[in-house]
Amino acid sequence: MQAPSTGRLSHASALAGAVGILVFANLANNLWFPSWILVTAPVCTGLLVLLLFRAGGDRADLGLARGSLGTGARWALALIGIVAAGYLCAAALPATRHLFEDTRNEGLTGAEVLLKSFVMVPVGTVLLEEVAFRGVLYGLILRMRGPVPAIVWSSLLFGLWHILPSLDLASDKPALNSTFGGSVIGTVLVELGTVLFTAAAGCLFCLLRRRSNSLLAPMGLHWATNSWGYVFGYLIGALTHG
Repeated sequence: MQAPSTGRLSHASALAGAVGILVFANLANNLWFPSWILVTAPVCTGLLVLLLFRAGGDRADLGLARGSLGTGARWALALIGIVAAGYLCAAALPATRHLFEDTRNEGLTGAEVLLKSFVMVPVGTVLLEEVAFRGVLYGLILRMRGPVPAIVWSSLLFGLWHILPSLDLASDKPALNSTFGGSVIGTVLVELGTVLFTAAAGCLFCLLRRRSNSLLAPMGLHWATNSWGYVFGYLIGALTHG
């Protein structure tokens, strides 16, 4: 690990600061003032990037080097298309169609679905989470320890990040509620499953960033898995209920 120059943060200090910012963002977005997520998410994203740069990082550490933007954009577009095709198949099959049901989205209008898919998800979720976990945390740990620890630790933190957002998941998703809803044990199992699943997803996102040399690739996949879910869920509901 390189010693910081005068006025520059050490990598360890920047990493601790980044974790602190993410703890604040998680509490703010899920408990304290969730309606302000379109403000808190970009502000926290900017602070995280500032920490990385203060620790000697650059655009390459963030995954947004100019030379890799084109490759990353092509990866992102391809992944968005693949996810859309997969969701279309799942929506067309009766055996998997019910997986799109979510009580949190009942009663949403088409305009609200568009707002969620093209504003709330990219700004409130994807921007912060990808810059934080596959950009700043990954970049700092990569400089300190190398690629494997960068993937493992950033992904583990990504899994823990999802504890608060998934507290009501067992009751919100009918597919889970029938098995896990209504009990403490069921909630714990869903929480554990969510942490493990999102940590595994974090590993995949890190590998995409590493393979494409760009943050745009995991950003594209992350947006697609979240936003297409809203879109297809809405379309299935509209077709089913007229």
